[in-house]
Amino acid sequence: MTKFLFYRIFRWKVSGNFKFLPKKCVIIVAPHTHWFDFFIGIMIRRIYNLKINFIGKKELFFFPLNLFMRYMGGYPVSRNSKSNTVDQISKIYSTNTEFRLALSPEGTRKKVKKWKSGFYFIAKKAKVPIICVSLNYIDKNVNFSEPYEISDDFEKDLKKLKSFFKGIKGKVAEYS
Repeated sequence: MTKFLFYRIFRWKVSGNFKFLPKKCVIIVAPHTHWFDFFIGIMIRRIYNLKINFIGKKELFFFPLNLFMRYMGGYPVSRNSKSNTVDQISKIYSTNTEFRLALSPEGTRKKVKKWKSGFYFIAKKAKVPIICVSLNYIDKNVNFSEPYEISDDFEKDLKKLKSFFKGIKGKVAEYS
């Protein structure tokens, strides 16, 4: 049913290296401009039986919602000033044999001038590659990049990662 919806009704396609994702990686998905982006991700995950995780503030992980959140691949993180989010997420990588964290580098669905850097420092601390995933609503294509091993040069790496998304338009094109 999901496959039928995704390919026949919504008329999306998937390209790139999506069938051979590393067991541990950070997946950055952009441009994130609409709530529907989440459902595209959920459909791809289901169609290709991919284990892809997300993080959420720990306040969302209360009973009974926590059961659903965990089932969907969610992990709680504390956002209080005493805890370092990068360290918390790095610990999740070290305690799991498989953990693929998907997140939006923009940190919001609105247009931003600058990406958040957390995804980069999570990948660096966990020593995992970054996979770029573009959601192009113009040609209805979800494209997965090859794994990108980051260096110690944040600016160079960021420029390379952003180049993957050049010309890609989200559902709300003016936010892309």
